[in-house]
Amino acid sequence: MFSIRKLFKAEPDPREALRPLWNAVVATARAPHWYAVGDAPDTLDGRFDMISLVLALVLHRIDDDPDQALAGVQLTELFVTDMDGQMRQIGFGDMVVGKQIGRMVGALGGRLGAYRAADGSDELRAALVRNLWRGKEPPADGLAHVMTEVAALRGALSAMPVAELIGADHLPETGA
Repeated sequence: MFSIRKLFKAEPDPREALRPLWNAVVATARAPHWYAVGDAPDTLDGRFDMISLVLALVLHRIDDDPDQALAGVQLTELFVTDMDGQMRQIGFGDMVVGKQIGRMVGALGGRLGAYRAADGSDELRAALVRNLWRGKEPPADGLAHVMTEVAALRGALSAMPVAELIGADHLPETGA
């Protein structure tokens, strides 16, 4: 028999299956070593850049399996939803949030391309200085730490099956 409740019952959001992975991305990006040892700026911009960096590495790994393309899209949508909520919590209004989210998505897209060279290369160094440190030369030890950890995280993600990564509630340990 037909129930009126079925008209108003919301279907579960399929993106929520990726919520543990999104939380793991954020937790990894907020790990103290990036800021204390790596000298990443512990500011709103610095935190955004670290989240973008870790998310880019995870999305690169998901992209390795074309059958999992939807998971990459859904993870990116969680990024957008979370950034929207964070901006509103800070106090940004509707008119500003939309523009800022557009800029953030554009920045993430640029970082996806820039961080594809996450192997300790000169391209990675340049991308980190440009994005994470906003063009200011970071302390050499901090930059070396971040480059080492990015390479280690990329390697650990590469060793993890994509299906396992999508269902993960934490990212692989890198030794930091």
